[in-house]
Amino acid sequence: MIITIASGKGGTGKTTFSVNMAHALADNGHTVRLLDCDVEEPNDHLFIQPEFTEKEPVKVMKPAWDESLCTGCGECASACHYNAIAVIKGEVLIFNELCHSCGVCSYVCPEKALTEKPVVIGYVEAAPENRPFFFAHGTLNIAEAMAPAIIRNVKNHIDPNAINILDASPGTSCPVVETTTDSDAAVMVTEPTPFGLNDLKLAVGLALKKKVPTGIVINRSDGTDTIITDYAERIGVPILGRIPFSREYAEAYSRGEILTDRFPELKENLLTIFDHIPRLAKTVPPAPPEDETLTVNTESVPSFSAGNATDYKEITIISGKGGTGKTTVVSSLAMLADSKVLADNDVDAADLHLLITPTVMEAHDFVGGEKAMIDASKCTGCGQCAESCHFKAIRCDGPLNDQGKATCQVDELACEGCGLCGYICDDEAVSARPNVVGKWYISRTDYGPMAHARLDIAEENSGRLVTQVRNVAVDLAKEFKKEYILGDGPPGTGCPVIASVSGADRVLIVTEPTVSGVHDMERVLGLTKHFNIPALIVINKADLNTEQSKRIKSIAKQMGSRVIAEIPFDRNVNDALMAGKTVIEYGRGPAFEAMHDIWNTLKKEL
Repeated sequence: MIITIASGKGGTGKTTFSVNMAHALADNGHTVRLLDCDVEEPNDHLFIQPEFTEKEPVKVMKPAWDESLCTGCGECASACHYNAIAVIKGEVLIFNELCHSCGVCSYVCPEKALTEKPVVIGYVEAAPENRPFFFAHGTLNIAEAMAPAIIRNVKNHIDPNAINILDASPGTSCPVVETTTDSDAAVMVTEPTPFGLNDLKLAVGLALKKKVPTGIVINRSDGTDTIITDYAERIGVPILGRIPFSREYAEAYSRGEILTDRFPELKENLLTIFDHIPRLAKTVPPAPPEDETLTVNTESVPSFSAGNATDYKEITIISGKGGTGKTTVVSSLAMLADSKVLADNDVDAADLHLLITPTVMEAHDFVGGEKAMIDASKCTGCGQCAESCHFKAIRCDGPLNDQGKATCQVDELACEGCGLCGYICDDEAVSARPNVVGKWYISRTDYGPMAHARLDIAEENSGRLVTQVRNVAVDLAKEFKKEYILGDGPPGTGCPVIASVSGADRVLIVTEPTVSGVHDMERVLGLTKHFNIPALIVINKADLNTEQSKRIKSIAKQMGSRVIAEIPFDRNVNDALMAGKTVIEYGRGPAFEAMHDIWNTLKKEL
């Protein structure tokens, strides 16, 4: 079997579930392979501690410029759909962080001044001798954008005779699409909170859209999970099992321990959950329609109040790892900061609106490039488009043409709209249509203007949609003379995060004192250093593991950053989220006090 473990939202326990399920099955006599496909923030190895004996670079073809051949005509820049090339005064500038390795620029260059050269974007490491199961993972280099290329190479280690557990990244964009492709089942790990439900809907929608049998596991269950069970019953997706809320589990996780070794009841629970997976219905229910929770208010809404700031400062809050409390911090700062614009840059799994409850004033479609279309009546079935496509998005298995050849057709979920196939086809069978990948919004909140967006399930170009949200936030800050922009960034280190942090005045990293939290904090600190952006750190649940908290402070100092606040483990935070309130609205507990300290320190810093 090939089983993808996904979540939509980060921090629901997906990695913990994957690692401990692999251990439980292997200890029970099964042949297991665990493949960590969360290549932006791989964490499984922190718990497994494997000895890697195989390491292979992953290369993609990227453009190299020969100045001696170039005439400065600009054809390459005009053809690039990702804004990765600019021609200024005859000089060709290539922006590596934006390049999607599609090959269009080198194909259209009339002088052949651009050629494709292999560039290493990351690595895949394997530990065939690891016990009790085979393990492999991929790591995308910081500031690279092509996570699916790494994932495809990780999946080369799938064994058809084993139980293959694929630990996917959070969200529903191209890395998760690539991981889920060809899976026999998808297990969605969620938590019984409004955040968990919101992102579960996106992840389930993706799996059902790809016709993958799907089930749900409720983590941190307190026994009253109706928020999840009602949804599951409504769409016809079964609950495979529950894992109870346990501080003991959380503390063991923070130390990097294998939970099934310490808690026999968890091992039995996971084995029972696994028994349900092969029984998932082979007839997959249809993907439910996406929730239209954000609709334009047609009533008369007062305009935004103007401030008196002459300029603004932009603060982007990120985490590396999902589920560290980033959105909780942003929503609290939104209530404490005066004269600001809010920007939810986590377009792949936007959550800020669940706590801020915006009134939508404007909604606009976002066209994120194009999608290729092939006219079967013109296609000769030559296959040149399929051979040339760098994303394997074209298959020649369509209807037979007049010559008895199978025509070519486009896999819309794999197509990245680069346009190369249109140049390749000599029969004019390929055309392109504008690809609406989501919506962006301008909203009114009780705490100021808000720019936000929603990327449609399984769509690409989230980085461009993030840029759109930030541009709208800047326009609002200038027009209404606001002093700050508070941005809620996405998890990971890929293109959406790059688009979220580049050019910001400060980055605030929210981490937690766990082995995975520390690992991912180091990677995003490397990202901010790459873009030369000052970064500050907040430790959430700081007293969960005091040794890891000390380690965070030490690493921060070594990397030119510092910890400005520590939020203690506070059950009031979970209670506030369950009530749909920010920590400040809830108004009690040590986390409430810590949020005030964070904002006071940030103000002084700026």
